[in-house]
Amino acid sequence: MVRDPAGAQDQPNLQEVLDALDDPDCRAIVKHLDEPMTASELSDTADIPLSTVYRKLELLSEASLLRELTEVRSDGHHTTRYDRDFDEVTLAITENREFDVTVARPARSAEEQLANMWSEVRKQT
Repeated sequence: MVRDPAGAQDQPNLQEVLDALDDPDCRAIVKHLDEPMTASELSDTADIPLSTVYRKLELLSEASLLRELTEVRSDGHHTTRYDRDFDEVTLAITENREFDVTVARPARSAEEQLANMWSEVRKQT
């Protein structure tokens, strides 16, 4: 499930964003993401069953509202941490009277950008 949806597309799908933000468990997860956390940590912090947390993380990832970070450990067992990948979500009506969603993303350091590039390269192999 590790991916960087923001790297794959500039703006997320309107319906996916609305579905994720309409879900109370998804909102609880986002509320508790002050720093990157594992699914288990989110389950404990947000008081949501772990199986539900995984489903909600998938929903938030598909909506491009989360970043999945792989923490490489020396013992070979890598850990996935999840981080909020937006500062602001804006809904607007276009000139054609259609709804549009814009997601303002936090600035990324050069180190984060390099890690994202390597993540994309690994997916291609």
